[in-house]
Amino acid sequence: MDQHPPASVEEFITIACVLGTHGRCGEVVIQSRSDAPDRFKAGMKVSALAEDGSRRELELQELWLHKHNLVLKFSGIDSISEGEMLAGCELQVKRSERAQLEAGWSYISDLIGCTIFNADHVIGRIVDVRLGAGEAPLLIVQMSAREIEIPYAEAYVQSVEMDRKEIRLLLPEGMLDLDAPLTDEEKLQQRRSLK
Repeated sequence: MDQHPPASVEEFITIACVLGTHGRCGEVVIQSRSDAPDRFKAGMKVSALAEDGSRRELELQELWLHKHNLVLKFSGIDSISEGEMLAGCELQVKRSERAQLEAGWSYISDLIGCTIFNADHVIGRIVDVRLGAGEAPLLIVQMSAREIEIPYAEAYVQSVEMDRKEIRLLLPEGMLDLDAPLTDEEKLQQRRSLK
């Protein structure tokens, strides 16, 4: 019998997070992290990564939309208590099983670690990406001693070179200053306006 070494964490990507149960037969509501509309299909296998680091293989039995949320039913998960055990899990697939993207598109997970430029000036490096805060994902960029949030909006993107891990943006003037700490002069003006 062939024995394969266990896959490392880096070999998996998260395609959804389990928010909680839905119904009495183990169904769960998820938050998808995939833009591919047909990413989830009956019969597909996913790996459920629990918060404690344990991993469990699951097979998707059926799925449906309920009030803008996707509900999944997995084979062998047949009660509320079994469904509750999946709450908080990340649903993952092996990196090699990712859906194929159209030319010019990138996976959000691949953006982490990229250097961000505004025109030709380095802003910083992407340390995280947040979804759900608006139409565009928010890039969390380490800029000197602070982190800033930049919307990853198509209107700002000049070029994406994933082989070089570089993203060039053209941001509106003043956008990088929105999260900046107040200067001493601004603090003084703020105190005056409160009197």
